[in-house]
This record gives sequence, C-alpha cells and structure tokens, in this order.
Amino acid sequence: MSDIKTEPIVSKIEGKVKKSSKIPLEKLLEIAKSLPTLPGCYLMLDTSSKVLYVGKAKNLKNRVMSYFNKSEKSPKTQILVSHIASFEFIITKTDAESFVLENNLIKEHRPKYNIRLKDDKSYPYLQVNFSDSFPRLEYVRRPTKKNKMELFGPFPVGSNISEMIKTVTKAFRLRDCSKHEFNSRKTPCLLYQMKQCSAPCVGKISETQYKNDLKISVGFFQSKSSAKKTLQAIEQKMIHFAENEEFELAAMQRDYLLQLQGFSQSAYEQNVEFLNEDNIDVISYYLGESELDISLYLIRKGNLLGHKNFHFLIDDLIEVVEEEIVQVILQYYAGSQDLMPNKVITSLSKESSKDLEEALSLIEEKNIKVHNQSKKYQSLVDSTYKHAVESQRIRMKYQDSVYIGLNKLKDLLKLKDRPKTIECYDIAVWQGKSPTASQVVFYEGKPDKVQYRYYHLEERPEGNNDFAMMREVFERRLKKGSLPDVFLVDGGVQQVNTVQKVLDDFSINIPVVGIAKARELKKYGFKASEVQHSDERLIIQGRSNPFILKKCPPLMKILVYMRDEAHRFSRKLHHKAESKRVITSWLDEVKGLDTKTKILIKNKNIYSLHELIKLEVKDLEDFFGINFKHAKIIYEYLHAKNSNLTHE
Repeated sequence: MSDIKTEPIVSKIEGKVKKSSKIPLEKLLEIAKSLPTLPGCYLMLDTSSKVLYVGKAKNLKNRVMSYFNKSEKSPKTQILVSHIASFEFIITKTDAESFVLENNLIKEHRPKYNIRLKDDKSYPYLQVNFSDSFPRLEYVRRPTKKNKMELFGPFPVGSNISEMIKTVTKAFRLRDCSKHEFNSRKTPCLLYQMKQCSAPCVGKISETQYKNDLKISVGFFQSKSSAKKTLQAIEQKMIHFAENEEFELAAMQRDYLLQLQGFSQSAYEQNVEFLNEDNIDVISYYLGESELDISLYLIRKGNLLGHKNFHFLIDDLIEVVEEEIVQVILQYYAGSQDLMPNKVITSLSKESSKDLEEALSLIEEKNIKVHNQSKKYQSLVDSTYKHAVESQRIRMKYQDSVYIGLNKLKDLLKLKDRPKTIECYDIAVWQGKSPTASQVVFYEGKPDKVQYRYYHLEERPEGNNDFAMMREVFERRLKKGSLPDVFLVDGGVQQVNTVQKVLDDFSINIPVVGIAKARELKKYGFKASEVQHSDERLIIQGRSNPFILKKCPPLMKILVYMRDEAHRFSRKLHHKAESKRVITSWLDEVKGLDTKTKILIKNKNIYSLHELIKLEVKDLEDFFGINFKHAKIIYEYLHAKNSNLTHE
C-alpha cells in the first residue's frame, strides 16, 4: 500500500499522548468554525487523547461543525459527541487521499466508534518461491507478496486444492520438506525410497530437470489447456512404467491421474456465462430496517469462486451510507491477502464509484476500473443484491445477528452503548505444572486473533490455585492499557469476584461476567434451589440469579464460542509448554552441548527418552540437524542413562 503524504495542520497522533481536560462543546464549535474548507481527515479524542472516531470530509469546516451545533443527531452520534474532549485534523490534497488516509488511521488507532471490517474468509492459493534452487508447491491461505514468489489461484473454498497439490507433488516427485530440512539433510528421506521424491537435497536430480518437472506440474493450476498437458505428462509416465514392467509405479501414476482428472473436470467447468475477463469483483448492498448488508462476488479467471457478506447496524453509521460503504470496501481491499481484481462492478452511485476507483488506485498503485449501472454486468449485480437481501432475511428470521446478542448484553449490564470488544480468559494447569492462561479477544462478536495473548504463570507450592492465577493474569493485563468493554471469565461467582477485586484495586470500572454450566454452579456458590436444569448461565454481579443464556441464542452463541476458544488457546500453550518441559528437561544433564545445539533439539524434538534411545548416532545427527560430535555425546548419554535405569 502506498503511503499518502499529508500536511498536518494540528499535531498528528504519535504513540501515547498525555491526558487533556475536556473542552466545552461551545468552545469546540468555535474552534471548528476556524477550520479550512478543504478535504481531509479529522480525529475525535477523549480526555485521555485516545482516538474515538476517525472521519473524512470534502469540507473539514462544515463536517466537524456538524458534530457540535444543535442540529438533530442520530443516537450513535450523540453518544460519540458526549465523549469528545478535543479533535485534530489533517489536510489532504484530494478526496481520494482522504479516503485512503482515513483507512490508514482507522487501522492504526482502531477507534471505538468507527465501523471496522472483520473478514474471516480467505481463499486458498498455490505459492511457489522461484528464488529457491529447487522450489516446492505450497498450499497457503495468506500468500506472501515478494520478488520471484508466484501465486496461482485463488481457488474455491472446498475445492480440495490442498490434496491436489500433494498429488501433483508426488506425481512429479517434487520436494515437500521445509527449507531447514532440505538444507540439513545428508541422506535421502523415506519419500525417496517410496518413489515420491527425487531427492534434490542430495543431488539425485539436476536443477534443470527438476525445474522442467516443476514447470509441467505448475501448469495444472494455471488453465484448462495447461492442465491438459500436465495430465498427458502423467499418462506418459504411467505408460513408460508399464512398458518397463514397473507395474507398481505405473499403478501409482494411474491413481494420481484419476484424482487429478476429476478435479480438472469440475474446476474448469464453472465459468460464469458470457464473462471473459479474468479478475472481477461484483459488489451490491441492501439497506434493511435495522442492518446494512454488503455482498461481494469474486470472479477469477472467469470462475465464480464464491462470495463474502458483511453486515452492520444502521444505527452505527455516522457518515452518509454510501461513504461508509466505500470505506468498508477500502478496508476490505487494503487488508485482504487475496489478489486484487482488475475491475470492480458496484451498485453504488456514479460519484461514490468514482471515489472508490481513485482511492483503490492510490492503495494499489495501479489502475483499477470501477463501473456502476453497466448493462453488461447487470445480471451479476442483481444476483449480488439478491444475495445481500436474502442473507439479511435469513439472519433476522433465525435471530442469528451478533448485534442482537451484544445489545442483550448491553441491557443486562445496564451499559449506555453496545459492548464491541470483549476479552475472555481461561487458566490451564495440570497437577500444578506449567500453568498458562489465554486471553482471547472478540470484536463485534468475531475473533480478533491479532489481539490474542498467552500468559506463562508461576507454579505455586499449593499446586492448582485458579484464584491466585486469575489475580496474576489480570494484574499483568491491566497494566497494559487499551482495555475492552467487558471482561468474561470461565467460572462462577468466586471467579468473577476475584477479577472484580483486581479491577477495584486498579480503580477501573469495566464490567466482568462469568460463564458456567448448570452442573458447575453449586461449586461456584449457588444453592441447589437456585439452579435450574439448563446448561449455560451468565454470572452477573448484583443479580441474584444467573441469566439463562438459552433465552438469547445470539448472546449464547458469542459467549460460548469465546469460552471454547479460550479453552482451546490455553490448552494449546499448556500442552506445548508441558511437553517441552518433559521431553527436553534431560538436556540440562548432558555435558558438552553448546546453546545452539540445545535450541535445535528443543525446537524439533518430538520423541520421549525411550524413543530416542532407539536411534543411532547417524539418525540423531540427521533428525536434529546437528554435527556428528554432538550427536555422539547425546547417544552416549542416552545409553548410559538407560543402563543405569535398567541396573536399578
């Protein structure tokens, strides 16, 4: 993405800014009247100089003044204005620059009152790094963009492309190992013995021959005509092996051929009717009674890959609807790992389509055409619009909107505004060993995995002590700032009270709730008469009975998902820490190993001592990628230890 050069008139936000006192709205209006009538961006700040909202304007003076005059405002805007202590602005040369700058500022500051796009859906690609002497075929969801790195795809979700990459790799005997394994290997691996790799790591094939095989194999993923040539090459291999009476190898090639033929027939027969262009996105939107739906159809190489759908509450829209939609689309493209289209077809107005085109060209530094009201593509626009309408209708019918759940939580906790960011915590410990905690963060009911955190906790003399560990986690967390709207813990009254005590110690007023199953509530402080037969309950301070989550399925879906995600995340770290502690603790007893060697062994060891003892010196050397001297030291240590254990 290109950086937009701007001229800051009022100081730009840089890192943490010291607290400032709140300026009266009358004074803010007076300051706003002095702003230039030029395009640019403005940042609304609270008393801690935290950015609450980032907006763009073709006329900064008029737009910023509208927040502080006495004209009628939406409920969302009224809530925003009540928190504004001051504002800053940045002038841009053009409207397009202000769109891109706004997107950059939203990404940097993550303001509470801006619509932030959360796109969970990515499409699979084949990635080949041609800077390697012997490249491999890599299946990726988040492709890397750099020199000599070529991408093929994207491919439809559910197309089984990962299995096809494995099949082509075996058929042409390409390497499938990591760079570290490739560089450290001194003898061919088992795949070479199985005739599924040509062992370029030890010079069993020339670089020229390998790259010729690679070129043919990659062709399978490029187009229908080149895929046909790849299949013909595999068929020739099969015939060659059969003629030489190598029937087992011929059968392997036959199986590869059958698998790839099935994929090729389905993958290259989904062309969109009459559409010859390679890469096109079609975008439409539907404005319902309470929510806005945006649907996007992806067409690559004439194939309809699939769709994406985004929805937002209309009450959250502070700007004009189409300006908000343009910003959402820019967020999507600026943050997307998918390859950009050459053309975008929209149902937006002519003016908004022009704004989008100019902003996209700045982001991508290439000319991306944006069309609206085109007869040629009208049927695609209509289909995308119907998808937006139906997505909203079905979501509302089955009450599957995250906003229903979050608004219910707002009412339960008596909050002024809907909680957007929720953090959930879980402790993982077994017999007091390797205790860990996870912090998972959801934004607008969806995982925000960039904000996930691990905590390695102290091992305590008394063993498992969930309350002490929870205190430790929150004491460490609260020192880091940028706090959520609600804290969620896995547990009952005691767990909630433990966290509340830490919040009180820090003078922080953020609600904390607990989630627990009915069968667990007795041990969390509830009487049998207070527990009804229902699984999931929400523990709320000041409420005599827990809230039965099944009464609000959208809220239950969000909170149960968070609790389960926190479990998964904490167990993952706990198992990793515990297995590393158990499997590699013996290394401290081995004399004569340098730090680099110990790190290599710790990072790669997947064996127990009992399994390692069965390996020869050469096996230890090859597997860990260490020299013969260190491999021999380990071998002698293991066998001496085994002898002592046997003798005892």
